[in-house]
Amino acid sequence: MERRSIFKAIAAMALATTVAFAAGPSIAQDNEKFTIALIPGLTTDAFYITMRKGAQAAADALGVELVFQGGPEFNPTVQVPVLDAVIARQPDAILIAPTDTTQLIEPLRRAHDAGIPIITVDTFIGTGQYQTGSGDADFPLSYIASDNILGGRMAARALADAIGGEGKVYVSNVNPGISTTDQREEGFKLEMSENFPEIEVLETQFNENDANNAASQLQAVFARNGDLKGVFGANLFSALGAANGVQQAGQTGTIKVVAFDAPTSIIDNIDSGLVDVAIAQHPAEIGYFGVVSAYAHLTEQSIPTLIGTGFTVIDKSNVTDPEVAKYIYSD
Repeated sequence: MERRSIFKAIAAMALATTVAFAAGPSIAQDNEKFTIALIPGLTTDAFYITMRKGAQAAADALGVELVFQGGPEFNPTVQVPVLDAVIARQPDAILIAPTDTTQLIEPLRRAHDAGIPIITVDTFIGTGQYQTGSGDADFPLSYIASDNILGGRMAARALADAIGGEGKVYVSNVNPGISTTDQREEGFKLEMSENFPEIEVLETQFNENDANNAASQLQAVFARNGDLKGVFGANLFSALGAANGVQQAGQTGTIKVVAFDAPTSIIDNIDSGLVDVAIAQHPAEIGYFGVVSAYAHLTEQSIPTLIGTGFTVIDKSNVTDPEVAKYIYSD
C-alpha cells in the first residue's frame, strides 16, 4: 500500500463505521508492532471510556498495542505523574487529553525531547495551533477534537429556542484554563450576543468540576434572579449539578437546561424532563482518529495538524431514534 494511502483508507473506514467501530481483521503489514499510549483527562468519565473504545478499535484494525493510563481526576497535578510514568515506558507515540493549557506544556515537552510523538485529543496545550514554528507549545503533531466553539454556539441556539428567544441565562463551567470548556463558553456567548439580543447572559459560575457546587450555584443564581430562564452546563458535572439544582429549586420545566456531553445519566434526565437538550460529541471517533493519526506518522506519512469531529443534538423528540441513540456515551 502506498505510504500516503494508508491514512486515507483507515480514515474512510472510521467514517464508514461511525461510532460502531467494528474492528475487522488487522491490516498492519510486517512492520514492528507499535505501542501507542492514550492518557485521558480522567479514567472514570463515560466520554473517555467511549474514546478508549474507539481507540482500541483502531488499534485492533492496525495491529498496534494500545496502553490506556490515566488518573481519577481531571487535574494537572494528578495527570503529570501519570504522563511521567508513561514516558518512562517509552511508547512509540502518546495521545493525551491535557488537563490544562499551560501546566502540561513542559511535562509534554519532556516526552517530545525524549523522541516520543505527541498528539492531543479532546483538549490542547497553548492555543491548539501546532507545527507553526512559533510559540512554546506548537510541538504536538496534531489536535483531534470536536469544534468546541461551534458546540457552544449549538448549545446557545438550543437554549434560545427552548426559552423562546428571551430571558436570563448563565453558563455553569468548571475552571478557567481548560481549553474545551473555555471554548464552549466562548462559543455560547458569541452566539447569544450576535443572534439573540433579547437574551441576557449572566456571570459565569465556576464549580471546580463539582456537581454539588454547580447545584448550589444554580440555586444562588435563581435566588438573585427569580426570572432565570436557562442554564448551559459546559461539561458533564456542570450540567448534572445544574439540573439537580433546578430540581431542588422546584423549577423543573421552567428553567431549561442544556448539557454538553451525553452519557446515559444525561439521557435519563432527558427522559424525565430534568434536562432539555444534550450536545453529544463523538468521542469514539476522536479516539479512532487519534490512533490512526499516530500510526500514520509512525509509518512516515504526513497527518493534518487539526482534525475535527462532529456533534449530535439530542432531546426528547429523538432520544429513542437508533441513529441518534448510538451517540450516547458508553458506561
